[in-house]
Amino acid sequence: MARSFILADNQYITRVGVTALLERATLTRVIEKAASPVELMGALARHPDAVVVLDYTLFGFTDVQMMNVNLKYRQSLWVLFSDELSRGFLRQVLLSGQRFSVVMKTDTEEEIVGVLTAAARDEICLCDYAGRLLAEGVPSREPPAGLTASERAVLYEIALGKTTKEIAFEQCLSFHTINTHRKNIFRKLGVNNVHDAIKYALRAGIIDVAEYCI
Repeated sequence: MARSFILADNQYITRVGVTALLERATLTRVIEKAASPVELMGALARHPDAVVVLDYTLFGFTDVQMMNVNLKYRQSLWVLFSDELSRGFLRQVLLSGQRFSVVMKTDTEEEIVGVLTAAARDEICLCDYAGRLLAEGVPSREPPAGLTASERAVLYEIALGKTTKEIAFEQCLSFHTINTHRKNIFRKLGVNNVHDAIKYALRAGIIDVAEYCI
């Protein structure tokens, strides 16, 4: 389960603390530290599939820059680790369909280690605080928009961040079949991207906020 981690945080004590947690849990094979966006880009170039532990509020990124870098390094998984994150920011990031987990610096050691452990397994996970903030902003449920049972099942997997290839493998179906379901889902929902499809899945109750820890 060991994986490369990049600690992108300007606080010395945070870097030392996270390093200690990772080493105690034997979660990492390489730990790199980045104190600026330039250093982070260099570390990602060396370890494109790393887990990035980032304090967004201290790092000098705009949200757009952060999401663009995350999108460029699609094999990486980012853990947002901060004292405070707004509901609006969390909703924007988590409903983007990109690979972000969230844990707060005020969380317990058990919860922090749990999120880091999930990241080492390449699983996205939200702490309780982030899950509650996200849930507060989810509107009332919508009708199912005529989706078949198969399409709802595929949308559920899409909302969990899985690719068409992964869904096809797990459901023992062809890539073409899952891709057809995906196109039909987008057409019936009147959406053009995963971001909007996930928002619908949350509103319609196809996926629960608690299941965002995947």
